[in-house]
Amino acid sequence: MKKTYVIDTNVLIQAPYALECFEDNNLVLPLVVLEELDRLKNADGEKGANARAAVRYLENLRMSGDLLKGVALKGGGSVRVEKNCINVELPEDLPDDKADNRILQVCKGLIDENQEGQQIVLVTKDLLLRIKAHIMGIKAEDFTTEQITDEDELYTGRNEVFVPEEEIDNFKKDGIPVECLYDTDEQGERVELIFHENEFVILKPDQSDRKSLLGRIHNGKVVPLKYKKCKPYGVTPRNVGQYFMQEALMASAQEAPLVIIKGMAGTAKTFYSLAVGLEKVFNNVTGEYRRIIVCRPNAQFDDDIGFLPGDEQEKIAPLMRPIIDNLEQILDSDEAERYEDEEQLSDKIAEIFDRGIIQTEALNFIRGRSIAKTYLIIDEAQNMTPNQAKGIITRAGKDTKIILLGDPNQIDKPFLDKRTNGLSYAAKCMKDSPYCWQLTLSAEECERSSLAMDAIKRL
Repeated sequence: MKKTYVIDTNVLIQAPYALECFEDNNLVLPLVVLEELDRLKNADGEKGANARAAVRYLENLRMSGDLLKGVALKGGGSVRVEKNCINVELPEDLPDDKADNRILQVCKGLIDENQEGQQIVLVTKDLLLRIKAHIMGIKAEDFTTEQITDEDELYTGRNEVFVPEEEIDNFKKDGIPVECLYDTDEQGERVELIFHENEFVILKPDQSDRKSLLGRIHNGKVVPLKYKKCKPYGVTPRNVGQYFMQEALMASAQEAPLVIIKGMAGTAKTFYSLAVGLEKVFNNVTGEYRRIIVCRPNAQFDDDIGFLPGDEQEKIAPLMRPIIDNLEQILDSDEAERYEDEEQLSDKIAEIFDRGIIQTEALNFIRGRSIAKTYLIIDEAQNMTPNQAKGIITRAGKDTKIILLGDPNQIDKPFLDKRTNGLSYAAKCMKDSPYCWQLTLSAEECERSSLAMDAIKRL
């Protein structure tokens, strides 16, 4: 049986075309949702842009029918605007002059007048509104179309497998067919595995104690790492995860135009990405990239940048301090270019920015641009929405490499969680793409101090 979904404003703010995602069900937009879109349409950042996109979408629907009676949608359902239900009584502590409570009024009114027995469901990203709906006997759920599954969440872009001893000698010459790789279950029985393109692999010989080998899945085979012996800007990998990360970052924009690296703080995601970027810009005679651009989304900042004093660079400076910290560490760790004092080090960093070798941008300033020959780092990408991730990846210019870094378990932005953020969404959609290399770094690969590691486990 068809359902009737009542759509909250925040669903349209996250996904302006969300109304297309409900198959053949009936959708209801409370009139107050239009009021909220009107209020938000002039906001800065993604919130305002998405509000305007949602308004344009609704205008197209209005031109094709009557929004009060209902307009047909592509999926077979319909959408209408509900302007009534204003006399529906709410509990005393829920004043009806608040938008969320007006939405609850509409839900309750639809339930009271429901003669066809359809299920009425409120769809909202607001957790507290879902709780209030539950208290009032209204079924409520999250907007889950862009949400990743358990299987997607478990994918790490790496695997550890056994390989027959006789195949080892073929590894460097021709690669090893994936059909030869296997794992074992708790009873020691052989288990066949499914691999994804560009998945990293630790190969363990099954008949000896020979050293494990590191490789990558490519065209149905495991091939050796090409950049294992590199030391980008003097940095040496310290663990298996960093060898894999180095491989993905060092690969050209033609080989790996999109790299997604997930991991907790301290796994050197930003550090290594910057080191490889500096290596590619400074030490690559082919001029692979013109510059490094670093973006760092932030929950409050992206929406409020227009209200902050100063030009763009002054506005985003507080967010970019971690980038400066990593640059200091990279430059000071290079024995060939070690600096005698803080002033020399600061001057070198200032020179890198003054020459435009590294540029910092607010995420919203990237919107709409087509950036060519650029090494583009999106740090803290878990604070992007799926729409932002799509906007960046689909606008990649020629010879540009995009690196998404973040930890899905550290979300700062309202209405996002580890399954609905842009980093996780991009990882789900781009899995198995020949153009995307993915990697999740483990907690054991954290390179912070012993105190930091102990605190992470205890606190």
